[in-house]
Amino acid sequence: MSNPWIAIGALGLVAVAIPFSMMAVSSLLRPSVPEQGKTTTYESGEVPTGTTRIRFNIQYYMVALLFLVFDIETVLIFPWTVIYRDAVSQPDIGLVPVLVPMLVFIGVLSVGLVWAWRNGAVRWVRSPGRELTGAREP
Repeated sequence: MSNPWIAIGALGLVAVAIPFSMMAVSSLLRPSVPEQGKTTTYESGEVPTGTTRIRFNIQYYMVALLFLVFDIETVLIFPWTVIYRDAVSQPDIGLVPVLVPMLVFIGVLSVGLVWAWRNGAVRWVRSPGRELTGAREP
């Protein structure tokens, strides 16, 4: 009887050896034509202007993360609602073992939403046009 870890080790060795051998062969076979245009930031010939640091509004990422969290919540609640009636109708399973885990799950997500709301994760930044005109935000 052979050890199954030998097969896993051999598979890992092959998985590492194939990419490295392909890179080594391609570096030996490809032509090398050094020129000034290939060493620039953009090979299109455009001269870069300005700084490479661009400030992005983190608000978009926060809203996207919150959307993902609550989208996954929806994906998990739908199957639970489908099997809820069948689980409660069985005599050996009561209401509490079926309902409590989902209520805890929804409670944890509600606490997360309240925390995000209080920390301003869902509050949009004021636009400069509104500040200039003196209009009040809701």
